[in-house]
Amino acid sequence: MTTLARRSPHRALRHLLIAALLLTLLLAAWPTAPAYAQGGSRTHVVQAGENLFRIALNYGLSVDYLAAANGIANPRQIYVGQVLIIPDGTTPPEPAAPPAEEPAPQPAPAASTMHTVQAGETLASIGRRYGVSWTTIASANGLTDPNHIYAGQQLVIPSADAAPAPAPEAQPAPPTDPNPNPNPAPAIERVHVVQRGEHLAAIARSYGLNWRTLALANNLSDPNHIYAGQRLLIPDHDFDPNTYTAPAPAPPPPTITEGKQIVVDLSDQRVYAYENGQLVRNVLVSTGVAAYPTVQGDYEVYLKYVSQTMSGPGYYLPGVPYILYFYQGYSLHGTYWHNNFGTPMSHGCVNMPTPEAEWLFNWAPLGTPVHVQW
Repeated sequence: MTTLARRSPHRALRHLLIAALLLTLLLAAWPTAPAYAQGGSRTHVVQAGENLFRIALNYGLSVDYLAAANGIANPRQIYVGQVLIIPDGTTPPEPAAPPAEEPAPQPAPAASTMHTVQAGETLASIGRRYGVSWTTIASANGLTDPNHIYAGQQLVIPSADAAPAPAPEAQPAPPTDPNPNPNPAPAIERVHVVQRGEHLAAIARSYGLNWRTLALANNLSDPNHIYAGQRLLIPDHDFDPNTYTAPAPAPPPPTITEGKQIVVDLSDQRVYAYENGQLVRNVLVSTGVAAYPTVQGDYEVYLKYVSQTMSGPGYYLPGVPYILYFYQGYSLHGTYWHNNFGTPMSHGCVNMPTPEAEWLFNWAPLGTPVHVQW
């Protein structure tokens, strides 16, 4: 006689537990519905520790594609709580619509070359590579927003020594205006304090201006480098960027009238050297960024080095030349690793062109007063 083996109750219970565990794992792995913004597009709120690369990878997108869709000029600069639009990946992000007054792109001149934008590049860095200004590249490509370039984009680079287009024939002035000025320097009406997340093109549009006007009026060497808290002068009208020359800022008065004094003005990114109350030299510099601001107040040169290695979080700079320490670790010194003077770039020190730092080093003895102001 054949007997049927009875299943052990413990064995049946074990099978039930295994099935329940598998069901739990499947539910946990099942994709949840994404958040959607108004109009049906997905959004993502940046969490602590996230970066754009990980977020893009999570949604199956490239970093450049996600950055372009959100108007992010620097993919490394996102912040906790920022709301990102997540495109569906089937169509390229819409470029910003040009303002009505923006001229159409000009055809590439015969002497121009083509440049393919690489990840991390800006108009300013591309311009430096080819020896032309970023405004020239922007004009040649009809760019309405200098922050909005992306990896893989093809840019026309006009030749630095290409002959300029012939000027149109001058028309005689009306009898009532014997000395016409077709491009008067704009009057400065307002000051705008940059807020977190703002960029130059958006600020210019909010005042009804072209971003080139705003960049030149504030002597910005790189339109991508503005920062929260920066004060921008807002002209009352647009002007021709090809003929306008921004006036040099008025030098601040010295705080002493006897002997030598160094004045660092953070608002116009300049260092002024005074002797007996008379200005003897001034130079465009780069002071501390918002995260590492340059100290303000009255100090004096207490230590000088012809050369020294400087290091800290994220940087190691051997052979920094012509250093004048004026407060703790803050100093004025020469700079060989960038030439973006006029834009805050440092960890609190005052970056100077090396020849200017050498002049100041030889001119200012120990004990020279240093006044740092906004």
